[in-house]
Amino acid sequence: MKLNITIPKSLKPFFYKELELAESCLSNNDLKASWRHLERAHILGQPYPYHHTLVHLKMLRFGIKIKDSREILGQIPRLLVGGIKSFIGEIPVGNTGGANVPPLRPMEIPKDLQLIVSEYR
Repeated sequence: MKLNITIPKSLKPFFYKELELAESCLSNNDLKASWRHLERAHILGQPYPYHHTLVHLKMLRFGIKIKDSREILGQIPRLLVGGIKSFIGEIPVGNTGGANVPPLRPMEIPKDLQLIVSEYR
């Protein structure tokens, strides 16, 4: 069992850039792009408890903003267990984190994120 505590410093800028882009798109009412950046941030931050939980909080906020009850209800259990699963290293790699996908399904990581993960993790 691998215990993950903090995101590597070299990976942080990529993670926070995705969150920044998500916020920018949301403020411009580009919901599709905002969600895509939240999913990308989830993929990058998923192995690290704090960052994994932070993305789920942002996804919950997104669901509240667009009044999507499915997303709101889907984020609650992810908030409760996501960080714990990250801490013990038992995550479904590549999962995008939204209520539109099963929480334990591994998914393919986009090629550009694969490069970032392999180089900076």
